[in-house]
Amino acid sequence: MKRLFALIAVFGVLFFMASNVVLAQEEQAAAPEESTTEQVDMSADPEEEAAAVAEEGKSFHSQLKQKFIEGGPTFMTFVLITLILGLAFSIERVLYLNLATSNTKKLLANVEEALESGGVEAAKDVCRNTRGPVASIFYQGLDRFDHGIDVVEKTVISYGGVQAGLMEKGLSWIALFIALAPMLGFMGTVIGMIGAFDAIEIAGDISPSLVAGGIKVALITTVTGLIVAIILQIFYNYCVAKIDSIINNMEDASISLIDLLVKYNMKK
Repeated sequence: MKRLFALIAVFGVLFFMASNVVLAQEEQAAAPEESTTEQVDMSADPEEEAAAVAEEGKSFHSQLKQKFIEGGPTFMTFVLITLILGLAFSIERVLYLNLATSNTKKLLANVEEALESGGVEAAKDVCRNTRGPVASIFYQGLDRFDHGIDVVEKTVISYGGVQAGLMEKGLSWIALFIALAPMLGFMGTVIGMIGAFDAIEIAGDISPSLVAGGIKVALITTVTGLIVAIILQIFYNYCVAKIDSIINNMEDASISLIDLLVKYNMKK
C-alpha cells in the first residue's frame, strides 16, 4: 500500500509539472499568435469565426486550463496539490478497506469445520490462510485458547481495537485536505478582492472593468476549493461507512467465535 501511495503521489506531481510546462509554453506563444491571427482574420468570414469560437468552447480541457490561469497560478496550485494528495490518501484507503472486507459467515463455517476435524491448530491454519482483519482476530483468539475462554475474549476485544485503528489510519489526512481546500480558496478570494480595491484606489474611480478581474479571481478560487472539498468528502464518507460496516462484522464474528470455542471446550 505504501508503494501504491508513493506511485500515485509521484504521478500526480509529474502531471502537475507537465501541465505547468504546457501552460507556460502556451502563454509565451499567445502574443505572436494573436497578432498574426488578427491580421489573417481581417478578411475571414464571420460565420467561420463563430464556428471556430464554438469549436474552441467545446474543449473542456482548454476551458479548464484557462480557468486555472484566470484563477491565479499561486493559489490554484495549492488547491491542486491538496486535491492530488487527498485523492492519493483516499484511493489508498479505499483499496485497503476493500481488501479487508471478507465473508465472515464462510470463515466461521470453515473454522467450525476445522475445529471438529483437526482441532485448534487446523482452525489456526484456516485463519492464517484467510486475509482480512476478522481472520487476524480469530487467529489471535485461537492462539490463546489454552489460557482459557476469558483470556481469549479479552484478546479478541483488544486486537479488534488494533485492527480498527489500522483501518482508520490516514483518515485524519483526508479530513485535513477537506478543510484546507476551501480555506485556500477563500484566501484567494480575499486576495482577489484586495487586488480589486487596490485597482480602484489607484484609478480613483469605480468602474466594472477595474473590479471585474479581482472578483473573477476571487470566485474561481472559491469554487475550485469547494469542488475539491466536495470530492474528498465523498471519499471520506465512503471510507467511514466502510469501516463501520467492517467493525460491525468483526464484533458479530467475534461473538460467534467465542460461542464456537465454548462448545468445542465442552466437547473435549
